[in-house]
Amino acid sequence: SGGERLAKPERGKMRVHKISNVNKALNFIASKGVKLVSIGAEEIVDGNAKMTLGMIWTIILRFAIQDISVEETSAKEGLLLWCQRKTAPYKNVNIQNFHISWKDGLGFCALIHRHRPELIDYGKLRKDDPMTNLNTAFDVAEKYLDIPKMLDAEDIVGTARPDEKAIMTYVSSFYHAFSGAQKAETAANRICKVLAVNQENEQLMEDYEKLASDLLEWIRRTIPWLENRLPENTMQAMQQKLEDFRDYRRLHKPPKVQEKCQLEINFNTLQTKLRLSNRPAFMPSEGKMVSDINNAWGSLEGAEKGYEEWLLNEIRRLERLDHLAEKFRQKAAIHEAWTEGKEDLLQKQDYETASLSEIKALLKKHEAFESDLAAHQDRVEQIAAIAQELNELDYYDSPSVNARCQRICDQWDALGGMTVKRTEALQRTEKLLETIDQLYLEFAKRAAPFNNWMEGAMEDLQDTFIVHTIEEIQGLSTAHEQFKATLPEADKERLAILGIHNEIAKIVQTYHVNMAGTNPYTTINPQEINAKWDKVRQLVPQRDQALIEEHARQQNNERLRRQFATQANVIGPWIQTKMEEIGRISIEMHGTLEDQLTHLRQYEKSIVNYKPKIDQLEGDHQLIQEALIFDNKHTNYTMEHIRVGWEQLLTTIARTINEIENQILTRDAKGISQEQLNEFRASFNHFDRKRTGIMDAEDFKTCLISMGYNLGENEFSRIMSTVDPNRMGIVTFQAFIDFMSRETADTDTADQVMASFKVLAGDKNYILADELRRELPPDQAEYCIARMAPYTGPDGVPGALDYMSFSTALYGESDL
Repeated sequence: SGGERLAKPERGKMRVHKISNVNKALNFIASKGVKLVSIGAEEIVDGNAKMTLGMIWTIILRFAIQDISVEETSAKEGLLLWCQRKTAPYKNVNIQNFHISWKDGLGFCALIHRHRPELIDYGKLRKDDPMTNLNTAFDVAEKYLDIPKMLDAEDIVGTARPDEKAIMTYVSSFYHAFSGAQKAETAANRICKVLAVNQENEQLMEDYEKLASDLLEWIRRTIPWLENRLPENTMQAMQQKLEDFRDYRRLHKPPKVQEKCQLEINFNTLQTKLRLSNRPAFMPSEGKMVSDINNAWGSLEGAEKGYEEWLLNEIRRLERLDHLAEKFRQKAAIHEAWTEGKEDLLQKQDYETASLSEIKALLKKHEAFESDLAAHQDRVEQIAAIAQELNELDYYDSPSVNARCQRICDQWDALGGMTVKRTEALQRTEKLLETIDQLYLEFAKRAAPFNNWMEGAMEDLQDTFIVHTIEEIQGLSTAHEQFKATLPEADKERLAILGIHNEIAKIVQTYHVNMAGTNPYTTINPQEINAKWDKVRQLVPQRDQALIEEHARQQNNERLRRQFATQANVIGPWIQTKMEEIGRISIEMHGTLEDQLTHLRQYEKSIVNYKPKIDQLEGDHQLIQEALIFDNKHTNYTMEHIRVGWEQLLTTIARTINEIENQILTRDAKGISQEQLNEFRASFNHFDRKRTGIMDAEDFKTCLISMGYNLGENEFSRIMSTVDPNRMGIVTFQAFIDFMSRETADTDTADQVMASFKVLAGDKNYILADELRRELPPDQAEYCIARMAPYTGPDGVPGALDYMSFSTALYGESDL
């Protein structure tokens, strides 16, 4: 531990030799000032452990710990203080002693990390894992710091209070390992202190130099500005100067006063500091002494004197000039605003396209302008006077004032000239337009009636006429000839009207009046008059032609009417006669029904033979319709009458023949004699009061009573339902005969038919198809088979047919 050589040990193994050797060591230790109390070589050689350990601890204290001196405290305290200082930054380490404060191992790790942070990742250590922490510290200390493992991690963790001496001995190894670094740190701190004083002083010197330079520079820049007494041209610029000066006084100068004061304080402070730290006094560079700055400041204050007064005087002078200049500008601006656009107005050639009323309005407007112009003369003179005054007062902007004044005067002269010219042009145009207006009025007065006459003429010439007679067309032709006679006179009027228009055109051409407007009194123009006149001239021959064609058409129509009337007047009465004759034949009873039938058939033949005449009339009627003829004074018969009459005639003859045939059928079927039939006819005719071939219900009732029927209301209703099944309230002759024959004759009934079928069926209640085919003609047999229902009685056979219900159905009666 001392690093010094000992006397050579003796080689013998005997107790005496051992004692001799131990004594050599003990003597050396004693020479180093270690007091060894009550221990000699004998106790050591004899192995007295307690005494030997006590001696070792005394040596440790001397060689390992006693050298430790932290700020002059005792060795143990010194070591503890060193440990506390080194581990102070570690929050989870708190070193208060040399036993339990080190149990978690973090104290050892913190000491290593503080001096050699690269050896331990301190952040990963946990307070609750002392084994890892202790072993980490011991391993790293041994491997990198050459500190032998004096302690055992298990012993420290397993002991309530670790051995203080052992820990203190081990910790002292760290102190020695790192104390070299500690000495260097102390030396460095001392140097830093010295340097810091020097640096601070140098900084203060630099600051002084910079502050002094800046202040002197500002004074140097400011003095010429304050000494400049050149006036500005405008009030605004001068007021800006005043404003700048007041800013200088209020804002810029106060901080500089502050700086000057600060500079002196800094200078004094620096000199004191230098004196106290045994340094030589500070000598500022050339011209930057405190006295130099005071001199410069004095010059600044001198330059400031009188500057404000000069500014205020100059502003007052400019105010006067500005007032005049403003007055000039105001009046000039008002005048210029008034003249704005006036030249354009005066040069406007609006009168060239104006109407007479517009020209009169323009003249009135122009007169108003002339008096306005005269009123402005005064202002122009005022403007010139102010310009003159500004020149005399040497106004800085006189050239532009003079130029503006000159412009205003020149323009004023120009406006005067233009006004006179416009007056002349307006008056000249008014005269021309008044002349043209007179001509326009005359043109309008004559053109309107002439135009109306032409329009009327065109309308008449194009008027579509509908005439029905030759007299009417002759009337139209006469009127047209009279109209043609008026045309030469009308042409003369046309040329006169056009002459007025040509006169207007001549004036326009000669005097270059720009006639943008049209005639205010009329919309009629010469082109229109000529176009309409041409149209009239063109329509006259067209009308001539139309009248000629119509005349020819009317002659043709008259021929068609006569042709139709001639035939119709024959055919109409012929149809009438035939109708009457047929009526008579069917009502009067000459001869038998067969005689009447023969007679009627002859009539029918003669009527059918008459058909070509009707067809011919239809042809003529077709022509009349195509010619659009709607009246015919030569006949009272229309085609419609004739057609209806002809169809009635054909229908009546056919119906009458059919009635007679039906009467013959009835007579034969019912076994009625000719006399009886004549009697029925006589009765019917008697009660057919209107001679229409029909009895109404009341007449029929009267007829029945006359023939001996005792009729109640119900009985008559039953009879009516038979004779008038359609409920029309009438009884025809045929229905009357059917009723009367039913009442008088023995007719076939459903029972009779059924009995006849029974005979054919060989007395059976049903009949077979073969029996029907055998007994009846083929078509009648098939008629029955098709309509008979299958027989459903108990005695029936396959294919049996029910003739009973069939017989009942023939008469439309219900089952018997």
